[in-house]
Amino acid sequence: MKTTPATFSTRAVAAARPADAGPRRRVWLSMALLAGAGVLAAVTPLITRAAPVDDGVAELQHDWEVIRYQAPPAEREKRFEALAAKAHKLSEANPGRAEPLVWEGIIVSSVAGEKGGLGALGLVKQAKALYESAIAINGDVLEGSAYNSLGVLYYKVPGWPVGFGDKAKAKDLLQKALALNPKGIDPNFFYGEYLVETKQPDQAMTYLERALQAPARPGRQIADTGRREEVKALMDKIKAR
Repeated sequence: MKTTPATFSTRAVAAARPADAGPRRRVWLSMALLAGAGVLAAVTPLITRAAPVDDGVAELQHDWEVIRYQAPPAEREKRFEALAAKAHKLSEANPGRAEPLVWEGIIVSSVAGEKGGLGALGLVKQAKALYESAIAINGDVLEGSAYNSLGVLYYKVPGWPVGFGDKAKAKDLLQKALALNPKGIDPNFFYGEYLVETKQPDQAMTYLERALQAPARPGRQIADTGRREEVKALMDKIKAR
């Protein structure tokens, strides 16, 4: 992987994939506490509205995983661009939801990773703004994936005057993600990679080992398998130094 200031690889700027698109909102307890058929009738449309958003986010997540880990490299950029357009429509249709913004950011970051070079900076800045918008709504959604994804950008993107990279901000964001999802494969992998990037390889091994031991996620075999391969490759790199 190239690490020159002007180059971004797919892994460098493609943000961490969230642990899960998230279950549908659990409104049953609230419904049980409400009295009267009239109140229940007012609440029911909330369920109907929530389901399409969650289904849409799950579809984006699955499509991203397939492109990222199974599509031929020559096809990835175009396919990510098409998926980014789809994600933008979902975000626009659901302005009060953070989850579509997180996934739009991840996909835009992935387009940047495929493009590479200074031409990717505009896309990376766009992804940054999407993560920040998601955090402003609810940074805890998707087990803190917006914090994790934004943290990755901060330690991979060059600093001023070329970009907005900032290792201190990266550390703060990545640690927030870890606090929300301490056993997750993605936050442990990316914090381990951050430690390698900041010349702390021995400390990184602890988090990379945790990433390998992370519980499997139902329906996430593609992403889990691909991420574990990345974890093993980074561990081998540390051991070979």
